[in-house]
Amino acid sequence: QEVPKQAGNDHPTTTPTGLFSTTDGVVNLAGGGQQMWERIVAVLGIEEAARDPEVATDKLRSKNRLKTNAMLQAVIGTNTSEYWVSRFNEAGVPCGPVYAMDQVFADRQVQHLGMEMPIEHPMLGTISVVRAPMQIEGVECGRRPTPERGEHTDEVLAEFGFSTEEIAALKAQKAI
Repeated sequence: QEVPKQAGNDHPTTTPTGLFSTTDGVVNLAGGGQQMWERIVAVLGIEEAARDPEVATDKLRSKNRLKTNAMLQAVIGTNTSEYWVSRFNEAGVPCGPVYAMDQVFADRQVQHLGMEMPIEHPMLGTISVVRAPMQIEGVECGRRPTPERGEHTDEVLAEFGFSTEEIAALKAQKAI
């Protein structure tokens, strides 16, 4: 049995799935299967080009991934991420924007779900992190910033039975 090889951001056995550049960013498109392929080419208006025998089936599209992706990229690259995400989603094709870090919390769905959580960082001040995806009424989501290097060394060693003197000796030896 042949084991599919990794394909970067593309799905190893289904094409087209992966990242496509737009005029203002990148979208992630997931369109495996014949029905999804037909929806994709209809949205892009490339039904004629999609009749190419080298991209006629899912298996052939995967075999000819570079050609398939180039066919789609040529059109997707002509408009914005918002434009394509809207069109693909209307057609029932899974597609979403790939955000830069400064765009993540501005997303309407992220805001609707309350996924942004401000926390105090000792060096950076107030920063935003992703809230836990499961929220239980009456249970506070406890998040704290990533610890600085060595911040919890003393308490971890103490939990493992090291005495204050032993920890001080390890520090003096520069072992910790």
